[in-house]
Order: sequence, then C-alpha cells, then structure tokens
Amino acid sequence: MPEESPAPESPPESPLIRSLRTAVAAAPGDIPLRLHLAELLLSTGLHDAAVTEAAAALQHAPGDAAARELMVRAMGMPAPPAPPAPIEPADPVAGRDVSSRPSGFDWRAAEQEVDGIVEPRFVEPPLGVDGSGDPGDADAWEVSAPGVVRLADVGGMQEVKDRLEAAFLAPMRNPELRRLYGKSLRGGLLLYGPPGCGKTFIARAVAGELGAGFLSVSVNDVLDMWIGNSERNMHEVFETARRQAPCVVFLDELDALGAKRSRTQHSGMRNTVNQLLTELDGIDSAANEGVFVLAATNVPWDVDLALRRPGRLDRTLLVLPPDAPAREAILRYHLRERPIEAVDLGRLVKATDGLSGADLAHVCESAAESALLDSARTGVIRMIGTKDLLDAAKSVVPSTEPWFAAARNVAMFANEGGMYDDLVTYLKKRRKL
Repeated sequence: MPEESPAPESPPESPLIRSLRTAVAAAPGDIPLRLHLAELLLSTGLHDAAVTEAAAALQHAPGDAAARELMVRAMGMPAPPAPPAPIEPADPVAGRDVSSRPSGFDWRAAEQEVDGIVEPRFVEPPLGVDGSGDPGDADAWEVSAPGVVRLADVGGMQEVKDRLEAAFLAPMRNPELRRLYGKSLRGGLLLYGPPGCGKTFIARAVAGELGAGFLSVSVNDVLDMWIGNSERNMHEVFETARRQAPCVVFLDELDALGAKRSRTQHSGMRNTVNQLLTELDGIDSAANEGVFVLAATNVPWDVDLALRRPGRLDRTLLVLPPDAPAREAILRYHLRERPIEAVDLGRLVKATDGLSGADLAHVCESAAESALLDSARTGVIRMIGTKDLLDAAKSVVPSTEPWFAAARNVAMFANEGGMYDDLVTYLKKRRKL
C-alpha cells in the first residue's frame, strides 16, 4: 500500500506578523489593524490564520465591506458577480413609448438565452409549519416524549409530593371536577430552594404524572446577541409547547430568564422578561390550554415580581434538602453498582443530615475513591465499607449552607405577604432563625 504523503506544513510567521499579532491583541477592536494583519497572513500563504482574523473583524464590524471581501479571498471563494448593467431604452425622449423595440432584434430569443444565468432579484423563503416564515423554527425546540419518571420514583420528600398533589396535580387529573369548578387547564408553579436538591427531577416527575411532553429551557437557549431574537426565541418555546400540548415547559434558572427588570440595565433583557410575561398570559384565555409552566430557581427573591402574580407562576413550592427516606433512596442509587460490604445505611443516613442530593453523590464518589486508592497500593481489591462512607461524609461541607445564610436574611426582613412562610417555618424548626 503506498504511503500517504505528509500534509504540507504552513509557512512560518515573519517577525512583522508576530509584532502585528501583539498589537492586535492589545487593541482587539482596531479593525484596520486586524485587516492589515489578515492581508499579510494571506499574502504569505497562511489562509486559515487570515480567515480567523477576518472572522474576528466581522464580529466587531458585521457590515464592514473590506472584511467581507478579505474573508471571501481567504476562503478561496469566487467573488460575487457584478450586477448586470441596466438596459437603456432605445429612445429616452420623454413621452416616447420605451417599450417599443427595434424591429431587427429578437428579444424573446435573447431572454431564452440568458434564462437560468441571471439570478432572480428576490427569492421568497418557504414558510415554516407555523407560518412564521422561518422553516427552522418548527424543529428548533425538542420536546421529550412523556417519560416514565413518576413522583413515586422521588425518594422520600412526602410533604413536597402532598403539596404538589393538592396544589397542582389533583385539578389536572380530574377533568369533571375541573369543569364543575371552572378550573382552566393551565398551571404555573415555581420550585425554589437550595441548589442540588432535585428541583429538575421533580419537574420531570410532574410531567410524567400528567402524561405530558417535557420541554426544558435555560437562559442559553433563549438569550441572543441580536436585537429581537431573544423575544422571538421565547415566543417559539411557547408556540412549540402549544402545538404539542399537553406539554410541561420547564424554565430552569428563572432568576436568569426573568430577573427583576428594575435591576436590569440592558433593554434586551427587559424585553425578554416582557415577552415571557406575555407568553404566560397567552394571547387569549384558551391559548395556553394544555401548557403547564414549571420554573426553578435558587434565588426567588431575584425573580421579577410580575412573574409571580395570579395567573402566572402564582404557586410556589419550597424544595429542601432531602429528608431521611430521600437520603436513603439517593445513597442506595449511587451505591447500587459499586462494590460495597456490610454498609450500615441507617448510620450513614443520620450522618448525612443536611446534605443535598449532589452532596450525597459526592460522598459515595469520595468513598469509592478511597477504597480504589487502597486497592491500588496493596494490590488487593477492597470493598467499600461503612467507615469509608462515614469518613467521606465528615469531610463534605454541606453546599446548602451559603444558600441558607442568604435565605435567612430574606425570611427575616423581606417576607412581604407571607411569600416565604414555608422557609421561615423550616428555619425555625432547624433553629437557624
């Protein structure tokens, strides 16, 4: 088999190019300087580097004609053809019929000759399935099929399940009672609490209980650098959910998507919050039928108050660190495929009081790491025991403590209208208030 010839090496950079690179790094917004560097790179055969610099210039100045022309040359693309010169009428005298043509020229034959060569001036884009004019919008958001996760799969946390059932799920499961009492098939629920305590998993379990699709949305999915695109993305999220109802729209990190507008300096972010309010209200009373909105945040006090008004995310649920049954279920889950021996799960559950679900996963990981290192040193496989897990639990600082430190101040001084009564009750029970 013939050997493949090695790829040609790029020519080395000259001292002048290196100096220009230093100058561009010091002034990244200097477009002429960056284009001069790109021209030198292109002239020395460094096409890829020239493309990189031209792209950086276009990021700073999207409409710069010189940067666009240099990008075309660096990529080896043919220059766009010049527009055809306009055909002057045979007789430009005012009032003369300019549509008349010399009798000796066959215009129809000329049109057939250039047919297919001259591009049309305007091309109408195909409409999307929703008539928006953007064929990509229909598939921009992926809705997960109704999952198999149910609330029964959430270990412990019975109080949270009971609150969900009473405030959210029961009206949705009983259509006859819903019609009797005039309850709309709409819902908005805000899950809040310390990080790592299972708010996203609970949201998926709610979608499973409702037999609804699940559409998870984060700030990265919505926010866009171009004006108007963030609002359009938010609208498309809800349009997708309406088309595929019943559907649960899960707004993750709501404090980023719906931050208080009074604290937001950027007008684009304020417009995005306004668009979210519009979508929650629906175009009319039936627009959001079958669309259930769940949101999660670690800092509900940073969420715009308008989002929590009646008819929007007007119900809240505090999701606290897992209780004893939940901790046992989480520990069993993370130890199920690890080599364990004679683990006293009861002692471990007591020793991990106050840890979040993420902390418990870290405890199991640390214990497994300790046993693995001992096995590597001795050459004898050692099982994970109770001591490994208890030692790991002692070394883990609860990740929820900073959250409770901030929440304590909110519960004491900013509990307007009893918004955080559940939090106050928990802090008093734990003697943290």
